[in-house]
Amino acid sequence: MKIVVCVKQVPDSAATVVAENGQVSWGDAPLVINPWDEYAVEAALKTKEAHDGTVTVVSMGGENAKEALKHALAMGCNDAILISDPALEAVDTQGTAQVLAAAIKKIGEVDMAFFGRQAIDGDAGITPVQTARVLGWPALTLAATIDVEGDTVKVERSIEEGRQTVSAKLPAVFSLVKDYGEPRYPSFMGIRKASRAEIPVWSLADLGIEAPAAVVEWPQIINPPKKDVTCEIVEGGSPKEIAEALVDKILAEKVL
Repeated sequence: MKIVVCVKQVPDSAATVVAENGQVSWGDAPLVINPWDEYAVEAALKTKEAHDGTVTVVSMGGENAKEALKHALAMGCNDAILISDPALEAVDTQGTAQVLAAAIKKIGEVDMAFFGRQAIDGDAGITPVQTARVLGWPALTLAATIDVEGDTVKVERSIEEGRQTVSAKLPAVFSLVKDYGEPRYPSFMGIRKASRAEIPVWSLADLGIEAPAAVVEWPQIINPPKKDVTCEIVEGGSPKEIAEALVDKILAEKVL
């Protein structure tokens, strides 16, 4: 079984993101593998182990995106590919889907493509289904469990109403949620192996496609207005007194 898992390099979740001179900046915060993508890597590795497969990890970005790829290699992925091209600097999710689909086709004979639920920087959460649409494959999203039997896969989706069971024929695209299980830590030997790995870089020319036209544009990036917020604790000798004081405060502030 041949598996591809797509990952993204993002600012650390503790980073303070601001707009500076019309550009997004996260200061000196480190770049890390998208936390949701670690669940996708874990799912890919467990499927590989259960079905004697291989896992190729793919990412788009600049040279620093190799760190996310090396993290996935250290977790146990077999090989990695970086897609990098100056023409992709302003790519949107639809363009990203076209590029990733082209990479999956170039790898060839892929049975399963795994994604994290969403990226914590853009938070769009639509790249997996957009990629599936370009490939013409079924999209099994928000997967909490994955069960492969022959060329059929059954997935339990974790949705607001509970769990939903769906199935499809392979090949297929999957997005993973935390309910799947904690991602493994990179092993010491895995880290050493990943540090020495030679990661090939594919351009758009290597994929045989042109730069996708952006559907979504960002004409202006600004910081949201600051809000002055104060917190006041309503006190009283009994719940009744607290409730009456709270009502008086709400009426005074003309909230009601």
